[in-house]
Amino acid sequence: MRPVKLAAALLAAGVSFVAFSAHAAGDLNVICSADSQVCDLMKGLFEKQTDIKVNMVRLSAGETYAKIRAEARNPKTDIWWAGTGDPHLQAAAEGLTQEYKSPLFDQLQDWAKKQAESAKFRTVGVYAGALGWGYNSEILAKKGLKEPKCWADLLDSSYKGEIQIANPNSSGTSYNTLATLVQLMGEDKAFDYLSKLNANVSQYTKSGSAPVKAAARGESTIGIVFMHDAVAQTVEGFPVKAVAPCEGTGYEIGSMSIVKGAKNLENAKKWYDWALSAEAQSHMKEAKSYQLPSNKSAEVPKEAPKFEDIKLIDYDFAKYGDPDVRKALLARWDKEIGAKAN
Repeated sequence: MRPVKLAAALLAAGVSFVAFSAHAAGDLNVICSADSQVCDLMKGLFEKQTDIKVNMVRLSAGETYAKIRAEARNPKTDIWWAGTGDPHLQAAAEGLTQEYKSPLFDQLQDWAKKQAESAKFRTVGVYAGALGWGYNSEILAKKGLKEPKCWADLLDSSYKGEIQIANPNSSGTSYNTLATLVQLMGEDKAFDYLSKLNANVSQYTKSGSAPVKAAARGESTIGIVFMHDAVAQTVEGFPVKAVAPCEGTGYEIGSMSIVKGAKNLENAKKWYDWALSAEAQSHMKEAKSYQLPSNKSAEVPKEAPKFEDIKLIDYDFAKYGDPDVRKALLARWDKEIGAKAN
């Protein structure tokens, strides 16, 4: 789309005309922590609307945090887009990302603003989604298994070897699960729960969305994931049903951060502003992405699980995004769960 047409479209949609609509030559190094289909969509859209060449790598949120931390003295990444907010907050707390308040800030949902304010504007919310799981209804029926409606149900011995969940060291989704259970049950009871759940887990995957993709393909029965990832498989035609746990559940604020010392800082700010726009966020559904967008004017996919339909806990993003809290929880998981994982 030409700059003039893009500006007209944005103004028609009630979106501020900001710097990302102006052409600017150069490169931008992006790490994307969403599914590859979403990453490809964002890269393609941004490159069409600017003269900026995007060099993009897809890594999970936990992997990205580790990479940015390892490269702190000589950053190779300019901007980190998507992935659960906890590691973004941890990176912010450690000074690995830099402050930036977008001109589009006032257009955002309150939860996205709070994410930015709690991090002193070193990160911002770009989408949100509730935690739950998806199960393969055909396999469930074939094996005569009951529908798991609650966290407690997943401990039933009939699900032995039927569940997949990611490793919280590499996956932001799984760390969010760990933090959710701790907030629901208390830390000791949560780890007792995870120890019992381990008996039913067939695999701890690297990627957060991988478990429900395995369920969709019939390689597993249940995948503990964000509900929108389960919905994506349903829309693709797989017999997957998304579940919001009856006891209550946590949620993610998918976030975005500019890396401190970014070599292409101005281009990073252009991406940042563009990615917060209603115009950009309204395209997400084209990549089968069913999160809730952070821009109030963005189109919400009709398939997206709505927060008002889900029993949500008051997830403490500041506490569980704290580096020391996260480090302690992961160390305990490694010792008590990872060490005896199947």
